[in-house]
Parts: sequence; structure tokens; C-alpha cells
Amino acid sequence: MEYADAAVQNTQPAARGARALDRGQTLPLWAQLLDDLVRRLEANAFTQRFPSEHELVAEYQVSRHTVREALRRLRETGVVQSNRGRLSVVRQAMIEQPLGALYSLFREVEARGIGQRSVVRVRDVRTSAAAADVLMLPRGTRLVYIERLRYADDEPLAWDRTWLPLSVAEGLLHVDLTHTALYDELYLSGTTLTGGQEQIEAAILTGAQRKLLEAPPGTAALAITRIGCSRSQPVEWRQTLVRGDRFRVTAQWSNEQAYRLNVGSALSSGAAKKGPRVASSPAEGPTGARYS
Repeated sequence: MEYADAAVQNTQPAARGARALDRGQTLPLWAQLLDDLVRRLEANAFTQRFPSEHELVAEYQVSRHTVREALRRLRETGVVQSNRGRLSVVRQAMIEQPLGALYSLFREVEARGIGQRSVVRVRDVRTSAAAADVLMLPRGTRLVYIERLRYADDEPLAWDRTWLPLSVAEGLLHVDLTHTALYDELYLSGTTLTGGQEQIEAAILTGAQRKLLEAPPGTAALAITRIGCSRSQPVEWRQTLVRGDRFRVTAQWSNEQAYRLNVGSALSSGAAKKGPRVASSPAEGPTGARYS
């Protein structure tokens, strides 16, 4: 049975987590439907299969034209794809990180019921003038360098490179990091991170990075630079490249306490005006830290 949008009352849709569409809104019904399908996709509501057009018509009590328009927009985003007339989900749930808190990517992934693991690509002791400068250490200080590929549900999520003073991170040289949080291991070694600062930029993946992260062509990325501190002393410099189709950051605000994004240094650089940065390739070392 097909419903005409104007003729159907604002009734509660059927089961499987669908929310009623509001016909009193100025937002078109197809846009409301699209928003709700995205919400359900991000909640892993369609783990077995994606519903057909007829099922969505019955579930949301809208016309087939409305469903087709929402699905057309959904296909354009790459979230679902058509295969012999059937739709299948190609993007898994987003991993969402609130701004303004010390967090562990390991814990954020685990908290969403997503299986995660890390593959250590490089782990050694080295010197780096750039890293020593960021950590406010004399150049020539020996540092532990750890490079990992982070997976979520067996799909590459992030490429992670970390520099830490050998004096606080020597214990990490022999720890199995496959399924543990780096901060937990630091804590067991006697070092607790208490804060720091983080810079998040849009990044364009190089060919080598797309291959490393198994990212489809055109996938956006976030380049995250973090300085972690124990009390007031920097003890961690981390550069992470995260697939933008799997990760996002959020912020909360209120009329009593607003949040503020400091973008002064990015706007003042000539390179920033030319568009997103190109992240350094896997063969390169640190790209340098910039402060907001």
C-alpha cells in the first residue's frame, strides 16, 4: 500500500526504532526521513539488512516518492549502496568524541560496543628534535616512539604516532598494545595524564594514507595533534590521522556557559587560507606542532 503525504495523519510509525515524522514542520518529509535513517544507521539498527522501499513506506507512512528521495540522498553520501535493486549498508556507526575532555580513543570505541584492536607498526627508542621541542626537553633526549594502526570492527580507523620521554614510557616498549589503552599502561608505569591541548584540522589523504587506512577515494580525514601533560609537564606528543567517515567531534553549550573554538593561529597562516592541509606521509616524521 502506498500513502499520499498530504493524506496521512501524523501517526506513530511502526517498530524498529523509527520516529514519527512531523508534517507540521517546514522541513520536507524526505529530509526528516533522511535524518531519522541516518540516526538509526549510526545506532546500528540495520545490522542484518537495510529495509526495502515498501517497508519504509509502511513504517514511516509516507509516499514512495518521499522514500525514494531520502534514499537517493542517502546513496549520494555513500552510506548505503544499491546492489541488484537492494540497498546495503556500507558505512558503520560513527565514533563520536565530545570536545573539552581528556579521552582515550580505545575507550570511546569500546563504549559503543565496537570491537577494536591496534597493530603496532613501529616501536623503538629514538631522538627527534621536533618532538623534544614540543615536550620541552633538551634535544637529544631519548624518546619512545610508537606507531599504530587502529581498527574498529576490523576496519582501519586511525593511523597513530606517539612520542614520549623514555624516562616515563620505557615500560611501553614490551607491553602488548593490541587491546589496551596507552594511558592505562602509562598509569601502571606511574604516570597519569591530567590534561593538555589538542588541535583538530581537516586533512587531505595522500595515496599512501588512503591505502594504509583502506579509505575509499574522496574520504575526508581529521588530523589531530595532541600534547598530553602530567600536571604541567608535557609527556606525550601524538599525531593521529582519523578517517572522517568514521569519526566526529561534538561540543555542548548553554546560554549560561558557551564553548569557544580558538582558530586564530590557523587563520593567520597563509597555508590555512588555501584549504585543508595534506597530512604527512607514513614515511615522514613529525610535521610540527602548532598552537591555538
